[in-house]
Amino acid sequence: MAMPRTGGPSQPDAVTDEEFARFCEFIYRRTGLSYGASKRYFIDRRILERVERSGVSSVQSYLALLRFDSTGRELEEIINSLTVNETYFWREEYQFACLANSILPEVVRTKRRGEPVRIWSLPCSTGEEPYSIAMWLLENWADVDQYDVEIIASDIDTQVLAAARQGLYDARSVQRLPKWVLDRYFERPTSDRWRIVDSLRSSIEFTRINASDRAQMAKMTDIDVIFCRNMLIYFDDVSRREVADSMYSSLRPGGFVCLGHSESMSRISPLFAVRRFADAIVYQRPAR
Repeated sequence: MAMPRTGGPSQPDAVTDEEFARFCEFIYRRTGLSYGASKRYFIDRRILERVERSGVSSVQSYLALLRFDSTGRELEEIINSLTVNETYFWREEYQFACLANSILPEVVRTKRRGEPVRIWSLPCSTGEEPYSIAMWLLENWADVDQYDVEIIASDIDTQVLAAARQGLYDARSVQRLPKWVLDRYFERPTSDRWRIVDSLRSSIEFTRINASDRAQMAKMTDIDVIFCRNMLIYFDDVSRREVADSMYSSLRPGGFVCLGHSESMSRISPLFAVRRFADAIVYQRPAR
């Protein structure tokens, strides 16, 4: 005779249209990230995974947990599961060449030797971009030792920030780096892993920032160059403009923004001037 099953309540195996819409609206209000029907399968999977792991019995209960969780821990978990962190060292390196050859020489015209040069990587993901900036400047900017170069790296995802601080990478992440760069700036703890040397890891300041949170963004000031590549494509028009306004406020007059190759600030905000350098097109907060 078959015995009845015992245990906890069964888990839902689907997300309704109403639940999907409520979830997307909640995430949009909290992060500025905009998800539509094309991302339905991806979002549904993440919701159902968090329903199971959080121990609630339904998607509706999970949405209530998200809304009323005073600790913010569950929001952090779901954001970590939603963010895409596809990157590698020296990605779109022509912008690093532009930084060393054109942007920084212009930035330091108004600075005295020894003054800070502040560069911000947003979002920094697992750290390949800010470490790439540091390595490129050490090798290619003749005045790197004449100024106090500060590199700040921020992301909304706490898991990728932890990985960035650790500085441990696999073969895919380092595939574009020449051997001499690997030999100079990395250690080999195992045959298939490379770790950024301690001196370079300690030179980057990693911080958690939600780019759609104006109060958090306002804490970043006197920035000379912002690398904000391939993030704004995940925002809608309103959120893009709000983030652009925040970056404008964070920049020093005359500061620069580097976007991803498929992004254009001209379609987002009228506040920035287009600058066409030999290596790349970038965007500038006017000096006056």
